[in-house]
Formats: sequence, structure tokens, C-alpha cells
Amino acid sequence: MDKNQSRLRRARQTRLKIRELRVRRLTVHRTNTHIYASIVDAGGDRVLVSASTVEQDVRTQLAGQQGRGGNVGAAALVGRRIAEKALAAGIDSVAFDRSGYRFHGRVKALAEAAREAGLKF
Repeated sequence: MDKNQSRLRRARQTRLKIRELRVRRLTVHRTNTHIYASIVDAGGDRVLVSASTVEQDVRTQLAGQQGRGGNVGAAALVGRRIAEKALAAGIDSVAFDRSGYRFHGRVKALAEAAREAGLKF
């Protein structure tokens, strides 16, 4: 079993529980160079809001920094951005789906920044 299969196995139980609760979920995906966050509706078939380090507005804010999209500062910026977009769309409460990643580093920074910006989970 490789690392990605292990991560998806860990994520499966969380996703089943969130689906059972019938709430929107804030899902996170990270690569070495970027971090992506999206809010998916309760059925799990439609993305309502998304933010990532690939977006042009985020890229301009990260232009002078080293590492750009693959660090804690960029993850915090994406967390604030996803919370702002969610609140503008009328979404104030979600369940956090860390996709099998450990809750530290970039994933933790994204979650804490989203909470500080007003998103409840």
C-alpha cells in the first residue's frame, strides 16, 4: 500500500461520518507546491466555494515570498480566503475534512485561519 492509498483509507471514515451528518464539508488537498480548499454540499456532489494558491489574487499576494504556495503563510491566506467566500455565499458552518492528512503544519494553519475569519466547524 503506498502513501496515497493509506491517506485515502484514513480519510474514508471521516467522509462517511460527515455524509451521515448531512452537513457541508470543508475539504483540503495539498501538494508540495500548492494547497487547495473547497466547500462541498451535503450530498457531496457539488462544490459551492473554492480557494487555492493557484488563484491569481493569491499568487499576486504571495509573489515576493519564498516557497510561495507550499508554506504555512500561504495556507493561512487560503484559509482566510475560503472563509470570506463562504460567508459571502451564506455558508457559516461546515465540517472539516482534512482528507487523511495530519492536523499540523499547512492543514492546521488553513483551519485556524478559516476559524479566525468567521467560519464555524
